[in-house]
Amino acid sequence: MSQVISPAPPKSSLKPITERHTGRTLKIERRLTLLVTILPFAGAAIGIPLLWNHGVKALDLSLFFIFYVITGMGITVGFHRMLTHRSFETVKPIKLALAIAGSMAIQGAVVSWVADHRRHHAYADKPGDPHSPHLAEAEGVKGIITGLWHAHTGWFFSPEKTNIKKFAPDLIADKAILSVSRAFPLWATVSIVLPGLIGLAITRTWTGGLTALLWGGLARIFFLHHITWSINSICHFYGKRPFKSKDESTNNWMMALLSFGEGWHNSHHAFPTSYKHGLGKFQFDPSAWFISTLKVLGLARNIKMPTLEQMQAKRTSPAG
Repeated sequence: MSQVISPAPPKSSLKPITERHTGRTLKIERRLTLLVTILPFAGAAIGIPLLWNHGVKALDLSLFFIFYVITGMGITVGFHRMLTHRSFETVKPIKLALAIAGSMAIQGAVVSWVADHRRHHAYADKPGDPHSPHLAEAEGVKGIITGLWHAHTGWFFSPEKTNIKKFAPDLIADKAILSVSRAFPLWATVSIVLPGLIGLAITRTWTGGLTALLWGGLARIFFLHHITWSINSICHFYGKRPFKSKDESTNNWMMALLSFGEGWHNSHHAFPTSYKHGLGKFQFDPSAWFISTLKVLGLARNIKMPTLEQMQAKRTSPAG
């Protein structure tokens, strides 16, 4: 396995790191963002009372977990470790499948998602970071609440958008990935509708289709949204810091359990291109296990991982 070389911040150029959206464009973007945020919440708000009063059917629960795993791994393995940090390479069909699966998490088109995350690493917890919880102007409790809100959800509504040409030129040049990115509305629709169609086909009732759509579609998207967004907020505020890094990233075991290993966030910021985030013993990291399986099958190559010497050099305490 090759050694990790942490990426340096982008070199200064005439191009700004952001593009300011205004007027009609900004209004449309904010309305779509609000829709994508509120619609899954509405699905969860309907589904949870149904769960309390009537229980949840095995089919609905199965669809929730199946689509949660598929779309969650699409984000963690596909969008994050493969495309953003290039911690491994795989064959084209799997690359595209992971990009589509990540798009079905409805967290943005793949090219813009990658650009935002690369910008985050370039300016982590410093001016220029799109979603740091540590840049609030207020102090005390108000500053903490304001910062966490911004990191979790508020940054979506900012008029300052990441300059995609600056941070993701490789993906713009990749015609297949660019096509997946441009088809984001299609993947978002499929993500919501497909569980409902499966439920309808299996139960042959409109009620079965509706509850499958609520749980396998909207409620699943809602929970995955907030787990992913919590990496931006909680994992830059609460947890342990076993490695030196130039930011406030933390390892949070609870978030790691819910996010397929992304909660080992301090480890990730210390070694951004490592395919494995759970660098300590017995640290839960299914995303790394998936990549390791691809390697065993001969479907992954150029897998990056820090050496023991590199990890020891940045160690501040036992892994947490």
